[in-house]
Amino acid sequence: MPDPAVPPTPPVALSALLAREDLGLRQIAGPKDTNTVIHWAHTSEMADPYPYLLGGELLLSAGVHIPEAAGSGSLGDYFDDYLSRIVAAGGAALGFGLAPVHDTVPRALVEACDTYGLPLLEVPPQTTFSGVARAVWQLMAQARHAELRRVTEAQQSLAAAASRPDPVRAVLRQLAQRIGGWAVLYGPEGAESASAGRAPDGQGPEAASAGRAAEATAAGRAAEIAAAGREPGDVVRGALAELAAVVRPSGPGTPTSATDTAAGTHLAAYALGAGQGFVLGVAAPHRDTGDHTIASVAAVLLSLLTGEHQSGSGAARSSALVRLLLGAEPEAVAPLLGSGGWLVVHGSPDAQPCDPVAAAALGAALGSPLVDLARDVVRVLVPADREPAPQPGWTLGVSAPATARDWPAADTQAARALSRARATRAPLHRHGTHRPALTDLLSPGEAEAHARALLAPLTPPLAETLRTWLSLHGSWDRTAVALAVHRNTVRQRIARCAALLGTDLDDPDVRMELWFALRHGER
Repeated sequence: MPDPAVPPTPPVALSALLAREDLGLRQIAGPKDTNTVIHWAHTSEMADPYPYLLGGELLLSAGVHIPEAAGSGSLGDYFDDYLSRIVAAGGAALGFGLAPVHDTVPRALVEACDTYGLPLLEVPPQTTFSGVARAVWQLMAQARHAELRRVTEAQQSLAAAASRPDPVRAVLRQLAQRIGGWAVLYGPEGAESASAGRAPDGQGPEAASAGRAAEATAAGRAAEIAAAGREPGDVVRGALAELAAVVRPSGPGTPTSATDTAAGTHLAAYALGAGQGFVLGVAAPHRDTGDHTIASVAAVLLSLLTGEHQSGSGAARSSALVRLLLGAEPEAVAPLLGSGGWLVVHGSPDAQPCDPVAAAALGAALGSPLVDLARDVVRVLVPADREPAPQPGWTLGVSAPATARDWPAADTQAARALSRARATRAPLHRHGTHRPALTDLLSPGEAEAHARALLAPLTPPLAETLRTWLSLHGSWDRTAVALAVHRNTVRQRIARCAALLGTDLDDPDVRMELWFALRHGER
């Protein structure tokens, strides 16, 4: 039958529970293995506790369920059935309470626990089952705290390693040290690219433990290794390489991580990034709580460190920049950046000013690392096959698809599209999706400069009143309602605007020019 699932809690060593002097527990049967752990304490007086166990529990019972009239022979059969169900459910140990039902632990139960290899604890009368459960909870809390501290310290040390010279090997060395084993980076072709730590020898403590617990299995494994003429360390290396091949991206449904055991050594493999082909392999003689989290953090860091190397995009972009600086034509450089057409995207953040982190985040969201941060606009060069979508916190203008020769024209298109998006308060505007207007003939910079100069005499309240008044075709009453002021206040403000601007607001040409300026000056 399948292995029972254990609760998602940090395990507690049974030896730690036995060491609690306040409980007075005593192990009287079963293997005294210091590696035995429990995941919870559960009290049950059912003759068949199987349906109520998740696995990994310390089952506590006062023997209420034991038949009173049964003889010693019948008790042996009863305890045989009872313990077989506990073991089948994955119970880790059995605690038998003395008093009020039994003064001593039944001898037949002691013998049955020895037979089934289930640790049996004698619980003294002064120790309550709730006290035992509370002690387990306290030990679990301590274990969780220690686990979190260990993971946190490992995360900090791995992050520090990633900033050192030769960061890939530095991260591998730190990971190997933290797990007490071997860490290896496999390249896209499956070969070992770098490694650190103690190379696997297949002689971990689990190997010896497994040999004592299941000699036939261990003997079979040893015979298989000997027949193949291979050392245990070679078996571990081969098994880890095979596990890495399992998680190497090969199509939909490929797992991102996998675990296995070979020659008493715990193995794990983690795919690095999407489609890169690099795989992190880990081999350790034992698997502690938190090892998976620590290895996952290392996998993320290695994904960042190997991504540029694998794709070649970083080197290609550097080469493209150098060639442009040395006088190469854009169309000659474009193949280094990718094939196909391009879109130029101008982005304006809702919260000014924009910083490099926000600019890089916009590029990542649009699917391109080709980002230029200006004073108040971010420009991104995006492959034409990636359709830009509106981004929260940004106003975007997108050019029409263009070849490398037409990049300057596409840059102008994106700037005009951004201006249109701002004017219409739209999150994104694409060039060519509206009827051409006279404003498209002017560069945004020139339009903004003219607007600022023309509207300079007006205060913000006066400019807002003028903009609302013009948008409502000079209606005093509708403007007053829109601004929540008296109509006489509107008249006074408009008269003030006319005086400061030195112009006639009844002239249609003047109104058109002011409307144009207000649309471009509000940025």
